[in-house]
Amino acid sequence: MAQSLAKRISSGVKATFAANMFDMLANAALIVLLTRVLLTPEEYGTLNFALAALSVLAILATLGVPKSAGRYINEFSGSNPGLVPIVVRRSLTFMIALSVVVGGAILVFGEPVARLIGQETLIPFLAIGVFYIAAMAMTQYSRELLRAFNRIEWSGVVRVVMGVARVVFVVGFVAIGFGVVGALAGYVVGYVVAALVGGVLLYWRLYSKLEEDPDPDPNISRRILGYSIPLTATRGANVLDKKVDVLIVGALLDMTAVGFYTIAKQVSDFVSMPASSFGFTISPALGEQQASGETDRAARMYERSLTYVLLAYVPAVTGLALVARPMIEYIFGAAYLGAVPVVQVYGGFILVNAVNKVTSDGLDYLGRARSRAVIKTAMAIANVILNLLLIPIFGVTGAALATVITYTVYTLANVYFINQELSIVLSRVVRALGVVCLVTVGMAVAVALALPYVSGLLTLFGAIILGILVWGMLSVVGGVLNPREVAKFLG
Repeated sequence: MAQSLAKRISSGVKATFAANMFDMLANAALIVLLTRVLLTPEEYGTLNFALAALSVLAILATLGVPKSAGRYINEFSGSNPGLVPIVVRRSLTFMIALSVVVGGAILVFGEPVARLIGQETLIPFLAIGVFYIAAMAMTQYSRELLRAFNRIEWSGVVRVVMGVARVVFVVGFVAIGFGVVGALAGYVVGYVVAALVGGVLLYWRLYSKLEEDPDPDPNISRRILGYSIPLTATRGANVLDKKVDVLIVGALLDMTAVGFYTIAKQVSDFVSMPASSFGFTISPALGEQQASGETDRAARMYERSLTYVLLAYVPAVTGLALVARPMIEYIFGAAYLGAVPVVQVYGGFILVNAVNKVTSDGLDYLGRARSRAVIKTAMAIANVILNLLLIPIFGVTGAALATVITYTVYTLANVYFINQELSIVLSRVVRALGVVCLVTVGMAVAVALALPYVSGLLTLFGAIILGILVWGMLSVVGGVLNPREVAKFLG
């Protein structure tokens, strides 16, 4: 059993990491093309301002239903498989109904509301935005259900398809002259293709083979919608944290500042990807272990995960702060050097976000979605307030600082919640963190000595590789990284 679980987690992490890496590389290529070739900083900021606004509206098109359905599929798969197809069918019905209602509301009220709040910039994107929201919602739904069925590899396939299609169609539409609106249309097509692939996998490979319970629980719909409420609050607060700050930057500053801030967030997404992959895979396993009475085992699994995340990300964010200026200049172009201090401050968010990636989703599978929703909502509101206070003082860097402060509090609260469920021995993690800090100092010295020789992309990557090599050597010598254990996990 233990070997089977370890093998499944290892396989899932590798599949998710590979898919996420492919998607992030595709997205990185897209960002470089848009920033260096196809769009000006102002146009790039306008695109991301529109995407942020649509992402906020997209909360209403899901309401936490995908994760709620995933939770019950995960639970019923072992205890009552006959209820699984009912969960799938009813949750899909809810998703379609929500997308229709939200899309109709945007078409009717979108333009008047945009004029009322003084954001006429959004009006050209509203019609395409209806399709963007629906396609994004269905892509999220298919990936979440594939994950709940423990088909992590198939969820990864959907993400790869989405990444490839997005690059092809965004670049294609902008290149032939459709500008920022064409870029948004390219995002829509990418999500549509991914949703279709996910839907086919979900139906033909899973749903069609399930046998339905002829006498189902009449409360299933209520349970799905009921558990989706705290998940909606959490997701809504998460989107507020990640998107509303972009809207505030655009409203208080300008679209060029939005472009700078978006660069920092996208660098953060890229660096956070390994932790996201790990958290995406390990979260259902924590729930499974607790449900089967193996609480101690789940606790040790989480401790180990947290230790490795700290080992990877404390040095990573330190190195990012050191190489931020040459990275921005040689990858995105000198026009984006205004993003350098934002990237450096945002390193704090990258660290706490990495910890949160292996913590927060696990709370959903451990039945603590409500606790997470409460603190997430409070921190999202605090983030908005801090943005309004700090942006006028510090400019776009103030938005990054607000995010770091509120997300740190949120992450610490989540660690506290998961400790209540699993009784984590945090002293072990703290001891490992002390060694990680020493490793980080050694790595930082090596990178700092190499920086004066950085004069282009090749020498930049050389400095980064030097830092990784020093990090690896010191981690092994310090005893926080076991090469055999890592090789066994990846084998």
